[in-house]
Amino acid sequence: MDQPRIVRELQLLMLLANNRYMNKTDVCRHFGFSERTFFRYLDTFREAGFAVKRNEYNVYRIETSTNKMSRQLSELLHFSEEEETILRYAIDSIDPDTKSKESLKKKLYALYDYKVISDLGIGKRLRQTIRDLATAIAERKQTVLVGYRSGHSNTTTDRLVEPYAFTPDHDQVWCYELDSHMVKTFKISRIQKVNILEASWQNENLHKTGFVDVFRMHGTQRFPVRLRLSVRAASLLQEEYPLSTSFLKEAEGGYFLLETDVCRFEGVTRFILGLYDDIEILGGDDLRVHVQYKIKMLNR
Repeated sequence: MDQPRIVRELQLLMLLANNRYMNKTDVCRHFGFSERTFFRYLDTFREAGFAVKRNEYNVYRIETSTNKMSRQLSELLHFSEEEETILRYAIDSIDPDTKSKESLKKKLYALYDYKVISDLGIGKRLRQTIRDLATAIAERKQTVLVGYRSGHSNTTTDRLVEPYAFTPDHDQVWCYELDSHMVKTFKISRIQKVNILEASWQNENLHKTGFVDVFRMHGTQRFPVRLRLSVRAASLLQEEYPLSTSFLKEAEGGYFLLETDVCRFEGVTRFILGLYDDIEILGGDDLRVHVQYKIKMLNR
């Protein structure tokens, strides 16, 4: 069995095991597959021992009270109504300027994508974009990113790509771009619309995911950096970039040391310039040159 099919089956299993009846038409539209595929997956679940129930309104669910495996699956993967309410309140209580808040919403939407996440405040267009990209990845289809706004070229163009993976924070999607013959990441918020084509992937052997550093920069190269931070800078770093916590350690004199790799200097440089008096570059000559260049450009 190929990996995309396994992913689709698990997603459908998670959805139907949520102890809610799901309309067949909605499920097929949600995942982007045919009714024939839907029934084939249901047969697979039945063969695996799950009790698939259908009522008079032609809606389906997996009955979780009939066997131990179904109950364990439901308890492991899904939230109760009370837990969903608590989850919504917990996420909404996070500082609205915290990037992790939106990241949590997008990740949960990508996983569960139905009743729970529909109330979490993600915009309709962004929800549809994530859904369409997930479908394109699962179905291994070429896709047009309509009206993509590039931050580098400051242009808005359509991009013909093969999307194949989300970045860890679901902020961007890894794609192979057919026109440039390059692997790139595209910011999901800059995509106006996703058009999934009939054509399947043609360049799967080139679908590589690069390194994602703690400053959310993506690339294939790694550059070591070593910084000394004040308590204030260390606290702000962890708030804005939670993954940095694993690379921070206390140092003498009330300071903190950050030792990590970055794939590009833009992210770490922006952070340094925002707290210039609280951060000292201890290692990484290329980073030091890049910061000095940015300071020179700012003083022009």
